[in-house]
Amino acid sequence: MSKSQNLTIVLQAGGESRRMGRSKATVPFLGEPMIWRGINRLLPLADEFIITTNEPQNLSFLDDLVGLGKIRLVTDAYEKRGALRGIYTAVNAASKEYVALVACDMIFPSRNLIAAELDALMASDADAVVPVTGHGYEPFHGVYRRSTCLPKIFEAAEAGKDSARAWFGEAKILEFTSDMIAAAEPRGGCFINVNTPEELHEAERKILSRAHFEREQFG
Repeated sequence: MSKSQNLTIVLQAGGESRRMGRSKATVPFLGEPMIWRGINRLLPLADEFIITTNEPQNLSFLDDLVGLGKIRLVTDAYEKRGALRGIYTAVNAASKEYVALVACDMIFPSRNLIAAELDALMASDADAVVPVTGHGYEPFHGVYRRSTCLPKIFEAAEAGKDSARAWFGEAKILEFTSDMIAAAEPRGGCFINVNTPEELHEAERKILSRAHFEREQFG
């Protein structure tokens, strides 16, 4: 899988994680901080890799990657946190024209899906390519055109809106359908996330009981 030379991937780890009781980025998952799952699976695709975080002091285990210039840590642009303001921070920090957003608590992030969405966006005049499932839009596994999306995101954030989708009505969104998602990542699981200790332990239990699946998922 080749790089586009123009893709920033942003792993978003700036949430307050109230239901988890501690940072999702650093919570142990299968023997390592959860954030490593996103890094290991997405870094090979990125021309630029950013982690948005409000606790850079707790991510010292990434110092080698930061020192090598493979990862950049960015803190929130807004003092008040929120999904939309987090998206603004991510897109604003990117130096590339195409920006993929992924939440750090997604336990099966897919570079195959991001690559397929990027191809679709580059071949279109859309502002963003966003997956759509039975639950609606999945903005935290979408790809965005920085030059056209950033002003719209900023305007919505400055208007006090909070939803990650608050600006979609002002943008040309190319919907990545369930069939397109399945074609790009037939093993599925791309949008599974964990929000509580109970969900985390259950996800670990299922993965450990299906070790072969885990190897295939990311082999």
